[in-house]
Amino acid sequence: MQLGDARSGKLATNIAAFGRALRRAGVSVDSARIVLGVEAAQLVGVERRDDLGAALEAVMVGREEDRLVFRELFDAFFRDPGMAQKLLAQMLPRGEGQSEPVKRRPRVQEALAPRRPGAAPATHRPDEEVRFDAVMTASDQQRLRHADFNALSGQEYRLVERLARDVALPVPTVPSRRTAAGARGARPHWSRAMRDAARTGGELMRLPRRVRRRQPLPLLVLVDVSGSMERYARLLLAFLHAATRHGGRGKCDVFAFGTHLPDLSAAFRLADTDEMLVAAGHAIDDFAGGTRLGESLAMLRARHARRLVGRRTLVLLITDGLDTGEPEVLERELAWLRRHSRRVLWLNPLLRFAGYEPLARGAQVLHRQAHGMLAVHNIDTLDQLAASIAAVVAR
Repeated sequence: MQLGDARSGKLATNIAAFGRALRRAGVSVDSARIVLGVEAAQLVGVERRDDLGAALEAVMVGREEDRLVFRELFDAFFRDPGMAQKLLAQMLPRGEGQSEPVKRRPRVQEALAPRRPGAAPATHRPDEEVRFDAVMTASDQQRLRHADFNALSGQEYRLVERLARDVALPVPTVPSRRTAAGARGARPHWSRAMRDAARTGGELMRLPRRVRRRQPLPLLVLVDVSGSMERYARLLLAFLHAATRHGGRGKCDVFAFGTHLPDLSAAFRLADTDEMLVAAGHAIDDFAGGTRLGESLAMLRARHARRLVGRRTLVLLITDGLDTGEPEVLERELAWLRRHSRRVLWLNPLLRFAGYEPLARGAQVLHRQAHGMLAVHNIDTLDQLAASIAAVVAR
């Protein structure tokens, strides 16, 4: 069915408006996908609503985790002819036992909310700057501190990302080989003693000692960037960069893993967190793909084994454990990583569920090989992360 000239008809306008709504809901939709949506609608026609929805979904959605958001927003945006009857039914007196209105996802509610007059369009983000205003009261901030990262709307996610950048992560320290002057120590500091004696005419008034300096443990961070971990990965990368970017924090190597192992250490050396996220996005070419942790760890052992510093490195493995590779390979590589590091800590966002048990094959291997499993699904768990890491390292 030909729908006429898209320049004069309303089809292109409606699909463009739908694309903007998807963008407000956090779905990555550019102008090229909107044009493909118009062409797909012209090919399949508008006689069957299901066919139109499937055609638009095929060309406008590129990530598996956005499909449910697309379908819910499509149902709300392109209403069927019976919607008027449903709206009239909602205006009538309701009897007891009647079902409540369907609750939409936060991202869909934000996309369907009416925009304020004079507000900037969704595509215009001059500085990507988000500030708390009078609407964000103390109770709102407290709620966001306990909210799961995956259940936030687009605006709430940006606010929580800013909050995560202010969370500190003091890494446990250990004595290093280098020494410094101190009040107590096992050996005298003779060079300092001679300098002090020169100031007092050759008299040695006190004998300074040498103490071992303390330095933070080297960090090796492995971040899962598969589809189920997408929202957690971006926020945790911003958190770790802000917590480790200042001087004196020790050595930190960062890798992302999905189907292979891109190195993000160069991006982490950038001073600005937003620039780091852009550089990491360019370095990761399998974002929101599958998870093959065993093969990624094999690549780490073959190419980057020297990043592990003398069995002192603290490994932070951020994943939900939904691995699609062979469990035997994962078992072998995790056993090697455990032998060559100080501690292997599994940071698991699925611990947000009460009574969570590692039932997946990859999760069972991680549960056996990791020294500890910690939660990282909201701001409160990030606040407690440093104390939890210190407790596992001390144990």
